[in-house]
Amino acid sequence: MQRTLAKAVKLTGIGLHTGEKVNLEIVPAKENHGYKFQRVDLDGEPMIKADCDLVVATDRGTTLEQNGARVYTTEHILAALYGCQVDNALIKIDGPEVPIMDGSSLLFVQAIENAGYEDQNKERIYLELDENIKWEDLDKGIEFLAIPDDHYRMTVMVDYNSPVLGTQHASMYHIGEFTKDIAPCRTFVFLRELEFLAKNNLIKGGDLDNAIVLVERENISQEEIDSLAKLLGKEDLEISFDGIGVLNSTKLKFENEPARHKLLDIVGDLALVGVPIKAHILGARPGHSGNVRFAKVLKEYWKNKNKQGRKCDLTKKPFYDIIDIERMLPHRFPFLMVDKIMEINEDSIVGVKNITMNEPIFTGHFPGNPIFPGVLMVEAMAQVGGIFALSKVDEPELYSTYFMKIDNVKFKQKVIPGDTVVFELMLLSPIRRGLVNMGGKGYVNGKLVVEAEMLAQIIKDKG
Repeated sequence: MQRTLAKAVKLTGIGLHTGEKVNLEIVPAKENHGYKFQRVDLDGEPMIKADCDLVVATDRGTTLEQNGARVYTTEHILAALYGCQVDNALIKIDGPEVPIMDGSSLLFVQAIENAGYEDQNKERIYLELDENIKWEDLDKGIEFLAIPDDHYRMTVMVDYNSPVLGTQHASMYHIGEFTKDIAPCRTFVFLRELEFLAKNNLIKGGDLDNAIVLVERENISQEEIDSLAKLLGKEDLEISFDGIGVLNSTKLKFENEPARHKLLDIVGDLALVGVPIKAHILGARPGHSGNVRFAKVLKEYWKNKNKQGRKCDLTKKPFYDIIDIERMLPHRFPFLMVDKIMEINEDSIVGVKNITMNEPIFTGHFPGNPIFPGVLMVEAMAQVGGIFALSKVDEPELYSTYFMKIDNVKFKQKVIPGDTVVFELMLLSPIRRGLVNMGGKGYVNGKLVVEAEMLAQIIKDKG
């Protein structure tokens, strides 16, 4: 079954690249919520879904953007949530970047484990493979292979032609090994990269406490070290080196800690697929760009495997029946377009519209070739969204729902008498001042027939 945190947890730190102090809170979430970030420092507190299709940058970290907001360096906290087998969580953050903490996922894991877990009532659905999935970037030497497996297993090889790092391997035989063997492994950087990163306005929050710095040369002058420290804004930092090795002789937690951290990054980036995975993932010379591109390959495989779309058991008792709906909506025949509501969650709703030949619209709409009008499908979707909005207020019969905007409407195939349309709508941002912004899709026999985004306002206008 799915699970979330038993209670919220709070952490404070600085962003690796922005250097800004940030407060972060991991909040329990409802079933099927997945992972979402919320920028509580911005107007409207926009949501950003942890989705590989929303990645906008992968330079030294994975950046997501949605609803006009960005969040940087998401991989370590997503790896912690996935590694702790938390399915649903809302990550509230008051700045643009997830704090780097000690450069690993360990402090996130400890906070999650201290909060404890709460089992939920929805079954966990896995991405399971029926075939091998291969992806590679020949120019960069990146290779990924996913093989069917009963567990989430991972094998990683790193090779950067470096005398200090050499070729390293790391393995995780199942997700239960993550918290002990992978989570403590810190991010690393080559000394030769620091000047480039600093000049490109990155690693402002970098320190020897949150990163392993690898030295590849025997002879480095003190002037070079002092100049680099000044460039990084770390003039007071005591830096020492003993030739090829690790700056300040930092003790590694594992002999292959860099390779294990690369495995950690893959776990975090593949969490953006949006569904837990049962497969053996093999990666060679990985990085955030390759990780995310392979995540998109896996997500596309998942979508194709589940072309039937939104599954809904129409035989179970509805959440609202037609009598309940009539108490909430002012519409009546022939303009009441919703027959029942099957689910209402914190940020989503599922409703049903049965199409019959008795619909009065078929008298004049394509006689002899009855097709349900697209505009009425949008209206039916809007009414489902209206029910969601009204379900969030007391005495909903005293409110009206007024639609203000409809965007990105697409019709995928015709709907005819005998079809049952299942509408699923999701909140795109939190409800503020009565404004409800939702994205919806309609399915017939699991196939997508319509989708749209809509903005509505609920107003108390009845006595």
